[in-house]
Amino acid sequence: MNLSGEPSIHLCEWRGRRDTVSRVSPDHPTPTGTADEALLDLELSDPSTPTDSSQVSTPLQHHALDVAPRDPFAEEDRPVPLPGSTGEHLLQQAYGTEKRARRFYDDQVLDHLNSEMKAFIGRMELAFVATADARGECDSSLRAGPPGFIEVLDDRHVCYPEYRGNGVMASLGNISENPHVGILLVDFVTDLIGLHLNGKARIVEDADLRAIHPALPAEFDRGRTPERWVVVQVEEAYIHCRKHIPRMVPVLRQRTWGTDDVKRKGGDYFAAKGTPRPWHRVEPVSAN
Repeated sequence: MNLSGEPSIHLCEWRGRRDTVSRVSPDHPTPTGTADEALLDLELSDPSTPTDSSQVSTPLQHHALDVAPRDPFAEEDRPVPLPGSTGEHLLQQAYGTEKRARRFYDDQVLDHLNSEMKAFIGRMELAFVATADARGECDSSLRAGPPGFIEVLDDRHVCYPEYRGNGVMASLGNISENPHVGILLVDFVTDLIGLHLNGKARIVEDADLRAIHPALPAEFDRGRTPERWVVVQVEEAYIHCRKHIPRMVPVLRQRTWGTDDVKRKGGDYFAAKGTPRPWHRVEPVSAN
């Protein structure tokens, strides 16, 4: 049973009647059956949940051990492959969205930054950064600063500063294992539009990057100095449509910086400190 309360369609059912089953729900159209069978298995399976979470095995894990799926568009007569992943292309075929997707690739996806994209980046004050480690474990983080804190170096490269933080370095750690990165910039205030930047990232120390790009800013928000930079080679740049982007109004905020007071900085807003967790034990407080 799925979350909507409707019966799930299991793999055995799909293998036998994939072309005759009606839609599972309005939000989940039935594949046409033109995609690779392994991909349909991956998309439609509803595995049971084992009691031991350490033994959780997803369809993706099973599939990864098998032969990698073949990109249905790889053999087309074109000098450069289409944007997007094999999974994207297979599911476009499975759900009959090839024409819409192809139109989007042709009309909206660039392999570089044009002048409009550069101007957009130059006025953005925040970015959502997605990374993954070598095993595919993901992390999403927020980066923010004054307008233009993400520097456009040229048509194919941008960079953003990394400051002293909590010391975890989750994003940088992922990048050190896996250079693929996805950045989403959103204008919530004026144009209600977004820009995706996908590419490969590398970590560069502040002094080393300044030696190559001496025009990098020397004055930063609240006097902070970058310890290092993330330089991203842009491979895909494309629009995020405005349909569901909420409008926000910026307001002045008084915040106390330069303090180690956890409450004033909001460091334990979710009251996580002291909660038991698998990797350490909280020692009971002695009554004496």
